[in-house]
This record gives sequence, structure tokens and C-alpha cells, in this order.
Amino acid sequence: MNITVQKYGGSSLSNVKKIKKIANKIAERVKANEKLIIVVSAMGGTTDELEDLAQQISDTPNPREMDMLVTTGEQISASLMSMALIELGIGAISLNAFQAEINTNSIHTDANIEHINSKKIKTYLQNNDVLIVTGFQGISSEGNLTTLGRGGSDTSAVALAGAFNAPCEIYSDFPGIFTTDPRSYSQAKKLKQISYDEILEMARLGANVLHPRAVEIAKKYKIPLYCAGTFSEEEGTYISAEPIEQSVVTGLSVMENQTQVTISNLPPDHKVVNQMFKFLGEKHLNIDMISIININESINLSFSYIEKQKNYFKKALDDFQENFKNCDIVHSHDHVKLSVVGLGMRKQGGVASRFFNALDSLPIKLVTTSEIKISCLLDKKYKTRALQSLAQEFNL
Repeated sequence: MNITVQKYGGSSLSNVKKIKKIANKIAERVKANEKLIIVVSAMGGTTDELEDLAQQISDTPNPREMDMLVTTGEQISASLMSMALIELGIGAISLNAFQAEINTNSIHTDANIEHINSKKIKTYLQNNDVLIVTGFQGISSEGNLTTLGRGGSDTSAVALAGAFNAPCEIYSDFPGIFTTDPRSYSQAKKLKQISYDEILEMARLGANVLHPRAVEIAKKYKIPLYCAGTFSEEEGTYISAEPIEQSVVTGLSVMENQTQVTISNLPPDHKVVNQMFKFLGEKHLNIDMISIININESINLSFSYIEKQKNYFKKALDDFQENFKNCDIVHSHDHVKLSVVGLGMRKQGGVASRFFNALDSLPIKLVTTSEIKISCLLDKKYKTRALQSLAQEFNL
């Protein structure tokens, strides 16, 4: 059985006209004797609208109920796409996570896929040409709906491709992967090929191209990935193992809506810092860039997190502060994180110098590095200037 997995993003499914156009593309593949598993996101803007409704009820909505709410979006897309294919005479059926038996752990709003019942899905494929599967969601062992985090439909698609040892095609508004977001930098170049490691770093650092866990799965199981435009005839970008030629810097990622927390006057005991990170971890709150400084027999700690989690972080840190009355906690909003990524950094020196020279006059708040990336946190007002400087410096 010749199976291909495709994934379509929400903006590609934002209205009925687009859904019908995609259905016609899928029908052409079926005529070429392919069996297709189509993973769909919610129609463009739907998830945001649902999250806004929840915020009108509660500043910190119950995670289980959030998953119950937002998973309705993908089910609408799946059923409409299936209807469009059936109208074209294609044997199609839509499946939600429960019907497809996509099993996850029990962490609501950020679950991991643990098992996919490929035998059951294969039975559906024997009786249909196309399966339309709801992305972004799964079922926990307790029978609760879970979601995989924003962008999780990519992970659903790659996991299904892994279950069937099939290639995976990711379709969106962009005709491939660019050195940086072309909406922010019009001179960005489209990449013909990029490595798993590079796109993984870029995705983790805010590039709106692929969900990081999707790339991790693809790398682990050597799944061929192809990213292209839904309605474009241009050749897209292939993601695979390391290319023969490695650029010093391949891409530039921007992660917006960042908050910096500064905690000053902590006791000069690193066990306190460890306790705080453990406390936040137990609440499934993810922190990012970290700076720890010893000053005058006290510890000053800074770290960043995603803005939309500010209410959860504020509550958690207020609870933690009850044990350390003398410490001060300040949340500073409206920051961005800019990162350059490239396998060539492993072998070529001087990249850090070029990075900081490009941002010479800008006040950098936090910095993190790895062997293939350099990241910094800046005030949002410096975003455009910093992006242009770095893109020009590294010929992106």
C-alpha cells in the first residue's frame, strides 16, 4: 500500500473555497494510485477565537476543559474536508483522535504522543482512499481529550508518517522554508534543503515553520519531510540529514511575546534556585533563557517565558515568594528573542563576534548559546532593527 501523509495548516483551510481547492489537489493524487492520510488543523483563526472565549471566563482556564474546547476546531476542518472529497467521488472518511486511537500522556495542553494504533488506521485505509485525521490532539489513558501544544498538527502528521514508514508533506502559506520570516524581512531567501538539526533549533526558537517535536520524531525515524505552499507550484524545501555544504548561519528565528522575570535578593544558596525551578516544573511551566548572578551575598536571577503564560507564572511565583519575603520579583513584558542558527558554527570561529557587532548599539537583556545557535533577548521596539542587522551580517 503506497501511503503518503500530508498536513494542511489553518490558514490553508480558512474558508470553504480553499478547502474545495485542496480537495481537488488530493483527488489528483488519489488518481495516481496513492493512499493518503490528511492531517488538518483548525480553520484559520478558530483556535484563537476559542482561547479568547476561555479567557473571558477565566484568567487561568482549567487545562482539561481547554483541551475539550479547542479540539472542536480540528473536527470541523476534518469533516468539511471529507465532505468535499466525497462530493468529488473520492472514498474518504474523517477521524478524530479517539477514532484513530492516537494515544498520549495525560499532560493537558502540551501532551506527547505515546502510541498510534496503526492496525486500526490501516483497516480504515483498506476501505477508503483518503483518511482525514484531526491534528493537534490525542486521547489519554483516562479517556480525556488532550492537545499537543500550538502547532501540534505537524507532530500528528509526522507521528502518523512514522507509524506507516511514509513520507510526510507539510503545506502552508509559504512555498518552503526561508532563512527568516519573509513577512518581517522581504529579502529572506528560500532554502532548497535544510538539516533536521537546523530546522529543529529554528522551530524551538520561534520560527513558525514546524513544531519542534515533529522534527524530533522525523529525525529519530528518518522520515523524509517536505515543506511547500498549499496553492503554489514552486518547489519547496526538503528536510533531511546534514547537507554536504554547511552554511555558517542558515537561518534567523524570531520569538515574540516574551516576558523577562527578574528575582533579586534571593538567599545566597543555590538550593533555593533549584527549589524554585522544581516548583515551576511541577506546574508544567516552561522557562527559557536564564541568568544567575551573585551580588553582595545574595542571588539575582533572571529568566524568560512566553507572554501568554504570564498569569500562571505570576500566581506560581507569588506562591513561591511566600517563603522568601525579602526577595523582589519584577515581570517585564514586550520582549523578543532573536536567534541565528547554523551547522557551520561548529567549525568556524568568530560567529559570536559578528553577532554582537551587528547588535552593537542595542541593549541585550539575556543571552544563550549552543554549538549551532546564539540567542538574545531584546525589547520589542528593537526587533526590526536587530533582525535587519543580523540578516545583512550573515547574508540571509
